Amino acid sequence: MSALCPVTSQPDWYRVQIAYVPRERCVESKSLKLYLQSFRNEGIFCEAFAVRIADGLSDVLACPVDVTVIQKARGGITIEASARRGE
Repeated sequence: MSALCPVTSQPDWYRVQIAYVPRERCVESKSLKLYLQSFRNEGIFCEAFAVRIADGLSDVLACPVDVTVIQKARGGITIEASARRGE
């Protein structure tokens, strides 16, 4: 998936890993795909991206959510950011 670099407005490419144990609710794969694609034209840093996804999913699912976002190497640097939300 992709989002824009808030500094250069160039696309950044990410791999997103989401882990949760569903309780009463779960996320349909198509809905999750559309949610993640909504960031395509948004300028956001990798760390903030992980937090936004974790916050959004934790609110909807009402369970603990772990999110890891791995940014594809740019300038020889790969960034990995994690966020945990919920109980």
